[in-house]
Amino acid sequence: MSLANSQDRALRERAAQVIPNGMYGHQSVRLLPDAYPQFFARAEGARLWDVDGNAYLDFMCGYGPNLLGYCHPKIDEAAARQQELGDAMTGPGPAMVEFAEKLVAMVSHADWAMFCKNGTDATTMAMMAARAHTKKRKILVAKGAYHGAAPWCTPAPAGTVAEDRAHIITYVYNDVESLEAAVLAAGDDLAGIFAAPFKHDAFVEQKLPDPHYARRAREICDETGALLIVDDVRAGFRLARDCSWSLVGVKPDLSCWGKSIANGYPVSALLGADKARAAAGALYVTGSYWFAAVAMAAGVVTLDEIAGSDYLEHTVRLAGTLRAGFDESAKRHGFAIRQSGPPQMPLILFDGDKDFRLGYAWSAEMVKRGVYVHPWHNMFFCAAMTQADMAEALEAADASFKALKATGPAAKPHAGLMAMFEARR
Repeated sequence: MSLANSQDRALRERAAQVIPNGMYGHQSVRLLPDAYPQFFARAEGARLWDVDGNAYLDFMCGYGPNLLGYCHPKIDEAAARQQELGDAMTGPGPAMVEFAEKLVAMVSHADWAMFCKNGTDATTMAMMAARAHTKKRKILVAKGAYHGAAPWCTPAPAGTVAEDRAHIITYVYNDVESLEAAVLAAGDDLAGIFAAPFKHDAFVEQKLPDPHYARRAREICDETGALLIVDDVRAGFRLARDCSWSLVGVKPDLSCWGKSIANGYPVSALLGADKARAAAGALYVTGSYWFAAVAMAAGVVTLDEIAGSDYLEHTVRLAGTLRAGFDESAKRHGFAIRQSGPPQMPLILFDGDKDFRLGYAWSAEMVKRGVYVHPWHNMFFCAAMTQADMAEALEAADASFKALKATGPAAKPHAGLMAMFEARR
């Protein structure tokens, strides 16, 4: 089984002439099986269409921004109305204030909001705010956690120098002893502790936060004066209508948001408690498009939909159906899979698949059948998905497990993939 891909191949060849490697960053398919298209023509609801016209049920949701459905009519209408009035102007529009008001009202630890464009912007601002507040330097991050692509946090070291991370100390997520050892290493120079809402590192099983670890991180910050930072860029509003750590009863001082807060329109945010307001206000952070009004207007309506719909409960129900069905189908064909993390943000790994050959082959079969899944990164559900979509995905999964049983795993692991895996272990 193969898909038409002549247009995609032609675009890749053109892109290679004018873009390094033809594509870069997390949406590059260089580390995915050959079946994956690189370029897409359009998206609607829970579906993508590549440039060759192939349709996919999309379980990556743009790597997270699609929370309520691609081309959501209410959100797009609000964005279009604002576009007619102005977008990137000499100053922000009123939507910026309304967006901040709604975020502060929804997120229980937040007393203020600052806006930017990307998750990396927000996490870097959080680091700066912690240092400005404490007048200290050391920042603790969990080993293997992703906090963006700036020199201080990028998972690939090319173009960085040791000094970029001179004051970054790592600890093991969910490991209180490791966290406390990192605090000791920081001495009296601890500015902040970063934590992901749950362990959602690539290549390895996801883990929900241990409440003891979360509470201890809060206690340490209270004892030392450091700021606790939850990086909710990826998971924000996918686990709760509040900061994700509200589920373990812990309030951070700062939280970082992006991806889905405007259902894919380009805006991210740093939210914070009053104790960090003066420090945040002392920062000089800005960007030519940070205050553009269209994304803010989209964000206002997105938050209304988050507050007023059952999107969260709906995605959890669908995800439970799919998780149970994948398990049953895998066992029926003689495979053991591990589905980890919250059901609505799943990661699927095969037992004994140390070089991801099984995952590669199965994912490629799924994509050929019009279901876009990922072999080593967590996936996402959106509110536009339906029970009929779950039935379609399960039918594709059963056929893909059957094909994998017949043909065996991929011939060899991708060298670049394994190099990245080893670097992040």
